[in-house]
Amino acid sequence: MPKRSRTTARRRWRKLFATSVLLITAGAVGLGLYLNHHEVTRAEPPPVGDPEGTQLLGAAQARTGLDRLTVAWNRNWESYERTAFGPGWSGRGGEPVLSDGCTAREDVLKRDLTETRVGDSNSCIVLTGILIDPYTGERLPYDRFKASDIEIDHVVALGDAWRSGASGWSPEQREKFANDIGNLLAVQKQANQDKGSKTPDQWRPREAYQCDYARRWVSVKARWGLTVQPTEKSALADMLETCAPPVNR
Repeated sequence: MPKRSRTTARRRWRKLFATSVLLITAGAVGLGLYLNHHEVTRAEPPPVGDPEGTQLLGAAQARTGLDRLTVAWNRNWESYERTAFGPGWSGRGGEPVLSDGCTAREDVLKRDLTETRVGDSNSCIVLTGILIDPYTGERLPYDRFKASDIEIDHVVALGDAWRSGASGWSPEQREKFANDIGNLLAVQKQANQDKGSKTPDQWRPREAYQCDYARRWVSVKARWGLTVQPTEKSALADMLETCAPPVNR
């Protein structure tokens, strides 16, 4: 082959090689950016929850626990402030991180939503999912980047906790209560707002969920040593009657 032809061929190969390297590099960078900014589907989501969170009592245990709660009328209602329980979930940071490295809000979304997709670089973040609202039974989609009809509810509201004993706690204990995932549920926004800080004698979820709701309420009040009012106790006892009787074996 003439010398000039060989030189031309080498130049073409060098150009082709350089182009291939650029394409491979661009593809790798693009894939990295995609994975960092898009969700990945996990067959098995990472373990959820704070081991120090309130554990849900069974129906029989809840009935016993309810009988053991101190009955007293609420007090110090006029001095309640949300800030007494630490920072909320404003999205601006400052929220406590639990033992698994996630915030309470993040853990609750991972626990309560189904068909979830989480971030690849941060598995605490739920990007999309579906909630079957325990309070209404409604099926609600969730998308982190869109307006949502889903909120996180303190079952025993912070205001009620304050009135039934938390006003005498230390700031550290109140912040821990505010982030107890055993007292938190992902629920429909309107139902959460209707409930507010009402007790079970003032507000109840749909009948199909009243057993579990009362079990959780009693579990939280028993664990944290909070009191119940007479009308509240009566309503809880009524709701626990909706629990299925134990199966005889």
